[in-house]
Amino acid sequence: MNFRKKIAGLLLMMTTALMLSLSAGAQEMITEEETSAGSSDILVVFFSRAGENWEVGYIEKGNTQIVAEMLADKLGADLLRIETVMDYPVSYDEMLDVATQQREDNERPELKELPINPEDYQTIFLGYPIWWGGLPMPIYTLLESYDFSGKTIYPFNTHGGSGVAGTDQEIAKIIPDAEVKDGFAITGKTAQNDPDKAKEQVTAYLKEIGF
Repeated sequence: MNFRKKIAGLLLMMTTALMLSLSAGAQEMITEEETSAGSSDILVVFFSRAGENWEVGYIEKGNTQIVAEMLADKLGADLLRIETVMDYPVSYDEMLDVATQQREDNERPELKELPINPEDYQTIFLGYPIWWGGLPMPIYTLLESYDFSGKTIYPFNTHGGSGVAGTDQEIAKIIPDAEVKDGFAITGKTAQNDPDKAKEQVTAYLKEIGF
């Protein structure tokens, strides 16, 4: 009887030790996952719009978002999309009317709350479409809402033929205490309809700036 009790006691001790070991291992895995999530020191933040777009018709994913995802993938960077509280019209012409009015009024459209803080990153790739030859007004909201002092900013944009359109210089004026690099531009048509060419341009750009 005593022998059986000893065996049972040993089995109980072994089972308890095994359960504690598994529990510790599981906790370690959870900690590692939490640490690895958002662990990059590079952020790709972008504003992009789907719906009807110039030269590409109605699209489900914005041109700038496509390029932003390519950059984030190549860089191993965190990806952050900024969105306005107010939805822009799906129609391209109606969207331009709204965007034009916002520019004339020097409006700062309210942004939805961001899940991560751009200030936590030293290197930031900032993406946007060119609207009426300049920055979309939500980009002004973003840049004026956070402290980008001492950050290195790499602007990139999609466009319908206007290139960078001086937006990198405009960004440098808005955040003078940041180091703003020359802009990278890719046509929306290329981003949307020729992903292989777009990836080649993204790869070449990153190589040129040392990434």
